[in-house]
Amino acid sequence: MGFEQLREGLKGRSAKSLVLAWGVDAGVLQACRQALDHGFLADVIVTGPPEQVQKAAEEARVSLAGFTFHPASSPAEGAAEAVRLIREGRGHVLMKGHLNTSVILRAVVNKETGIRKEPLLSHITIVELPAKRLVLLTDAAMNIKPDLPQKAQILDNAIKFAYSLGMTNPKAAVLASVETVNPQMQDTLDAAALALMGARNQFSKPAIVDGPLAFDNAYSKEAAQQKGINSPVAGEADIFLVPEITAGNILYKSMVYVGGLSVAGVITGATCPIVLTSRADSAESKLNSIAVACLSLQAD
Repeated sequence: MGFEQLREGLKGRSAKSLVLAWGVDAGVLQACRQALDHGFLADVIVTGPPEQVQKAAEEARVSLAGFTFHPASSPAEGAAEAVRLIREGRGHVLMKGHLNTSVILRAVVNKETGIRKEPLLSHITIVELPAKRLVLLTDAAMNIKPDLPQKAQILDNAIKFAYSLGMTNPKAAVLASVETVNPQMQDTLDAAALALMGARNQFSKPAIVDGPLAFDNAYSKEAAQQKGINSPVAGEADIFLVPEITAGNILYKSMVYVGGLSVAGVITGATCPIVLTSRADSAESKLNSIAVACLSLQAD
């Protein structure tokens, strides 16, 4: 299943409500308009100065039919208001508008008024491979240098998200620079521990976890066979867990800018999926991100 099939699969299903935090961004408004027109969304609630939102919509020639406004005077207020609306059940999906990621995350993890559900939030990039198959890459955007307990939570978040997309018993590749355990390389030790945790059913849902695997062995069954690696995950990984943010970010951007692959981005670990895109992301990527978030809720 690729993104086109994913979007087609949403037709006829219950449309969701999206809350857009500080929605003064033309590109994000355009993606929300497309999601409304496709029937993924029933309505969009936008926080921010209504006149600025309307100006951004006019510049992008976006109809605001189906949008409602909740005024806010600053990005921090817009983020807090958006999170409040989610907490009160007014929306199913939260989306970042034209504000810094740190601002919206502060509102999400606020101990008194936030919507954090898991001990750790993590970012998942959904990638459409050339074979028109969707895989998850995590965490390339949020957690900087996770230790073993944090990697276990990041992987657990990804496994649960994979199930919400219909990936039963997903296969997870724990990436490192080599495919052998080296006591001098902590990433390989962590990978081996996570693989054993998977074998002993220590994650929230069943998954096949293997590592350490270098990316070529995780991505290509032939590459693994050439190196004599017998792995149930090689060439069939649904989840790629990176060792830290730098490796993940480089891999993600290589897939997009060199490989030309289509992607979507969602933060998991809160009470709802959080759509987080960059202004540099394509319109298609923003629409795909909304579609993925909506699909993940269909299993609830």
